[in-house]
Amino acid sequence: MNRNPVGWFEIYVQDMPRAKKFYESVLGVVLEKLESPFPDLEMLAFPMNMAAGGASGALARMEGCPSGGMGTLIYFSCEDCETEQSRVETAGGKVCKPKMSIGPYGFIALVTDTEGNVIGLHSMK
Repeated sequence: MNRNPVGWFEIYVQDMPRAKKFYESVLGVVLEKLESPFPDLEMLAFPMNMAAGGASGALARMEGCPSGGMGTLIYFSCEDCETEQSRVETAGGKVCKPKMSIGPYGFIALVTDTEGNVIGLHSMK
């Protein structure tokens, strides 16, 4: 394989407007509606650059697909994860583990979104 192993991610949510507001507030991005191939699947995409490395993905809402838990952990890249961490509670989420060093690999913070999903924030400073 000559590429990174993750090509796409989906974060399942129950309340799309609430989740959209959380992610846009914390990450400082604008999510855009994706046309869905299925009538019962609603998706909002994170900004993506197809020529850049790393994976993009979307918030997804579909009946029968609950949010929450910690089966898979997605890390969002940040300049300084403490900046995004500082926005979490105002946006309706919760800080689980504040910014901490992971040695030569930088820093991470773990937070819970408004839908009960745990996500990671990663930065090198």
